[in-house]
Amino acid sequence: AHMAIVTLGLFAFNRQGIEGAIIVMLSHGLVSGALFLCVGVIYDRLHTREIDRYGGLSINMPKYAILFMLFTMASIGLPGTSGFVGEFLSLVGLYKVNSWVTLVATTGIILGAGYMLYLYRRVAFGELVHEDVKAMPDLSAREMALLAPIAAAVMWMGVYPESFMAPIRGDVGALVARIDRAAPEGDAHLKMGEAKAVAKDHAEGEAH
Repeated sequence: AHMAIVTLGLFAFNRQGIEGAIIVMLSHGLVSGALFLCVGVIYDRLHTREIDRYGGLSINMPKYAILFMLFTMASIGLPGTSGFVGEFLSLVGLYKVNSWVTLVATTGIILGAGYMLYLYRRVAFGELVHEDVKAMPDLSAREMALLAPIAAAVMWMGVYPESFMAPIRGDVGALVARIDRAAPEGDAHLKMGEAKAVAKDHAEGEAH
């Protein structure tokens, strides 16, 4: 889902879309890495990736559950996390070009949020029914040292994204200046009759 948003943002060919795509790439690198680490933490204890073997980890592993929740929320684009900033900018840029594609992309984000929240519920909530899961210790100092800096970066990017956007603004501006001349009018800014006329002109141009 994240790579789809990146592609759509880049092909919006406007500032918001391109900046949003770059921020999504940065966020995805952090969040996906952190989620893989979260999986590795519990795999190291139980040596299985079967979701049904877990459940109720918030009871005996509260620090793990909190960090796993933060990265899950960032993955689905909760405001205040890195995932929101890039996705929002990409969708704004995309909406300027085509509102229908934006609707489909937003639906994909909602579906992605659904399965991520379902995954978190199955792993972190519920009853502790397996004895080996009850015996699993919470995050060690080494694991905290790995996950905490990523969590800080995810929140930093979500709360103050300007420090990540400022270095790319000039380069994005130079790129946008080159492609702005060929930028088509977005469907949201056209009246129905104008949209049909633009489509007709485009078809006639292709025919010639």
